[in-house]
Amino acid sequence: MCGLSGEINFDGRPADAGAVQRMTNALSPRGPDGSGIVMRGPVGLGHRRLKIIDLSEAAQQPMVDADLGVTLAFNGCIYNYPELRKELQGLGFRFFSHGDTEVIIKAWKAWGEACVERFKGMFAFVLHERDTGRTVIARDRFGIKPLYLAESGKRLRFASTLPALLAAGDVDKTIDPVGLHHYMTFHAVVPPPHTILKGVKKFPPATIRVIEADGTAKDRLYWRPDMTRHAEDAALTAEDWRDRVLDSLREAVKRRMVADVPVGVLLSGGVDSSLIVGLLAELGQKDLMTFSVGFEEANGEKGDEFVYSDLIAKHYGTKHHQIFVPHQRLMEALPGTIGAMSEPMVSYDNVGFYLLSQEVSKHIKVVQSGQGADEVFAGYHWYPPMLETTDPVETYAKAFFDRSHATLKTQLNGAYMADTDVSRALVEAHFAQPGADTPVDQALRLDSQVMLVDDPVKRVDNMTMAWGLEARVPFLDHELVELAGRIPPEHKLAQGGKGVLKEAARLMIPSKVIDRKKGYFPVPALKYIQGPYLEMVREALTNQAARDRGLFDRGYLDTLFADPTQHITPLRGSELWQVAVLEMWMQQHGV
Repeated sequence: MCGLSGEINFDGRPADAGAVQRMTNALSPRGPDGSGIVMRGPVGLGHRRLKIIDLSEAAQQPMVDADLGVTLAFNGCIYNYPELRKELQGLGFRFFSHGDTEVIIKAWKAWGEACVERFKGMFAFVLHERDTGRTVIARDRFGIKPLYLAESGKRLRFASTLPALLAAGDVDKTIDPVGLHHYMTFHAVVPPPHTILKGVKKFPPATIRVIEADGTAKDRLYWRPDMTRHAEDAALTAEDWRDRVLDSLREAVKRRMVADVPVGVLLSGGVDSSLIVGLLAELGQKDLMTFSVGFEEANGEKGDEFVYSDLIAKHYGTKHHQIFVPHQRLMEALPGTIGAMSEPMVSYDNVGFYLLSQEVSKHIKVVQSGQGADEVFAGYHWYPPMLETTDPVETYAKAFFDRSHATLKTQLNGAYMADTDVSRALVEAHFAQPGADTPVDQALRLDSQVMLVDDPVKRVDNMTMAWGLEARVPFLDHELVELAGRIPPEHKLAQGGKGVLKEAARLMIPSKVIDRKKGYFPVPALKYIQGPYLEMVREALTNQAARDRGLFDRGYLDTLFADPTQHITPLRGSELWQVAVLEMWMQQHGV
């Protein structure tokens, strides 16, 4: 787990060492254990390292394999690297290190583009061949590991975070109306290739790009989920699906224990993280460290779920750390939280994960997290209405979208407004793709391939890596997700959502945790903006920088300031917080 950066010029000009150094320096929180830069003519690669696997200097990056003529910068973890290493040794490859980084180099040489299909893990990497001048860029199936690109003529720059690209300089910071429309409509989800800025693009998940020495490129989507029913599954009962899910999840959790340092768990007290703890206990994990965070209540809304996380911690005898965040500390942490965002993100969870990660990083370097279960096993409230709908796009949009295209026109400065309803068009296009049998399957596919990538997964990556902490997400094991895609929707929607997962959990963890009312990561102070929080966002939205930008209609902002608690989106988010985060993010990152 680390951060990577670099520059490649396809016109023969030498890469800018200063720009690569600035990008690499900006990534230092992601990799506090080591730093490296390799410059070779038109190619420059940078890397910040967090030592998790093969703690020796032999695994330092960027990794240069002089014999094969390959240089690699890699962020992530290939969980099945020991098995792949053994297979590659059988093919005659000799290794000089013991980690997963070198396995990627040898796998590319052995299997070419097909190597990514063999990787079980989370990854983003850039590989350069000395002799051909060829560059290979790839990202894992779910985009768990980020990668941003900035192209200018024959120059390509890349980095693990958007702010790192800004640090390099010479980036078009113009606001992208398409990205802005998605942010304001699609609950701050901005799908690739867009970002909020015209000059920065996101490399898409499950994609490998081969760029020749002259800059010509070819993309290949190497994986997509199958959300259809299989004839061979027709006779399977609910119990059969339950058992298969539990077996697959057990393997996913076990797979994510590969490390040369201890692995803990972020324990929210929900069924997902609790099940991970239960499976680790079953696997014989001793002295397991678990961590929970809670906040002061606001507007009568409770800010913690300690009763459930404490229950699980006590049940399994974990070394539990309960972190309570008073209002003052929350306020103090907001600038750091916004600074850690690669892109503006509206979910209150961000500050929770940021503060939790700060504490966790004092004790441990790797944790497992329950992120992804709701998107894979249908845990959200908008899935049941999809079951009987005659208009899937409208039903989904009504539940998920923060506002309509027509409403957005009244809230944005017209100069920033997209010409068409690009967010609705995106949902329509995804739903129309083959490979999803029902509207529920269509929604689950969209959420697991788009929403999940640029909301929960990005949030976990950004906030944990701000403190040099690696988060692993077993519910996004691609084999588990492939299995889940085959399960009939009614099994997933049972018991108020995640029925098949809850039944699997009943074999492992106390029912009190399973049958509770569904909880979220509550930060009431940011939902019901009052007092000092109101003054903070008012200042951000009315200062000179905000006035010069003129992003929002003045009357709209006045309406929000007058009564913030009354303007809550269908997904229970604060409209005022949404616009404030965007403006604060742009100001903090010099946009």
